[in-house]
Amino acid sequence: MSRKIIPDVIRGQRVVLVKEEATVREVANLMRKQNVGAVPIVEDGTLKGILTVNDMTYRVIAEGRDPDATPVKEVMTPNPDTVGCDTTAIDALRLMQDGGYRHLPVVDGGRILGLVSRRDFYGVEKARLDDETALWERIA
Repeated sequence: MSRKIIPDVIRGQRVVLVKEEATVREVANLMRKQNVGAVPIVEDGTLKGILTVNDMTYRVIAEGRDPDATPVKEVMTPNPDTVGCDTTAIDALRLMQDGGYRHLPVVDGGRILGLVSRRDFYGVEKARLDDETALWERIA
């Protein structure tokens, strides 16, 4: 079985970076245009957070906030967990499952390289994670 590492998963990905001052509406339009479910939020090249569709749904729409007046820094998930270049696909999937995440930023030396999403992983990795989860459920 090959040990697929994160750079294999994000190869060819064009990273969409957003600044903290951008409004939720601006980012929502960008996400729609780029067909992505999450974007990293950066300032001075440093990852500050991540904004997902769920963040916008729960922290903006459900709370009745104005997307044109709300900066993403107020509703993003700050200081998200990340994975590095040497992370295997199964380890990234484990982190996503354990943390309840659908997206994880990929960083190298503090530089954002991309985002991995649960939908980026295929059969072997997902099957292995399902097997591990079933084993833990039987043990517990």
